[in-house]
Amino acid sequence: MIKLLKVSAVVLGASLMVGCASTSDLAKVQGDVKQLQADLNTVKVQTASISSKADQAARDASDAAANAAAATAAANRAADTAAETNQKLDRMLNKAMMK
Repeated sequence: MIKLLKVSAVVLGASLMVGCASTSDLAKVQGDVKQLQADLNTVKVQTASISSKADQAARDASDAAANAAAATAAANRAADTAAETNQKLDRMLNKAMMK
């Protein structure tokens, strides 16, 4: 009976010590969870901002590609026109030299 009482006292003392430590640890963990939640919210806001900027950059790049294609087409038309004009001038020069 005395052994049972001693064992019970040791178990009760140990459980009280563990219980107190668990309560403070739980409060610390809750604080950590709140901090992590705040950090997560910050990351979400930053991600949304970055996503918006990336979408805008993609639209700008698409517009730039369209402008470059239009400029290339215009340059090709100008080169074709210059080549036609050069051929006409060559024919006119040859015609004038034949006279």
